[in-house]
Amino acid sequence: MSKHTEDDIAEFQETFHLFDTRGDGKIAANQLPDVLRALGQNPTEQEIRKCGFSQNPDARMSFETFFPILQTISKNRVLPTLEDFVEGFRVFDKDQNGLIGSADLRHVLTSLGEKMNDDEVSELLVGQEDGQGNVQYEEFIKMVMNG
Repeated sequence: MSKHTEDDIAEFQETFHLFDTRGDGKIAANQLPDVLRALGQNPTEQEIRKCGFSQNPDARMSFETFFPILQTISKNRVLPTLEDFVEGFRVFDKDQNGLIGSADLRHVLTSLGEKMNDDEVSELLVGQEDGQGNVQYEEFIKMVMNG
């Protein structure tokens, strides 16, 4: 794990304190995912549960408690490649032609892994379907990965 510079830590603290609505130097445990995302992380629900704060919605944490969590999540982050995603989508490509039905894609995105809601999926699918209701999944993945 790389060492964080003093400037990095100051930035982490500044962001952390933006979420401190009480001014007591702590954030509510349910804000943990939001603070992590504000710092460029994208923790899974499972990673958040592992931190142990999700059982107590009234729990609050200091920066001293938060910082090791940030370090662990950022250290464990392994970003999947385009090929990793394409390989996963091939399972749903019945004809092995690079296409997945938009209904199948919607089902995958709303029911597997980090589930999305219908509105989020609809927004992602705008302009992605062909005339037969299929999505070219490699292009779709590239679009999602490139923001």
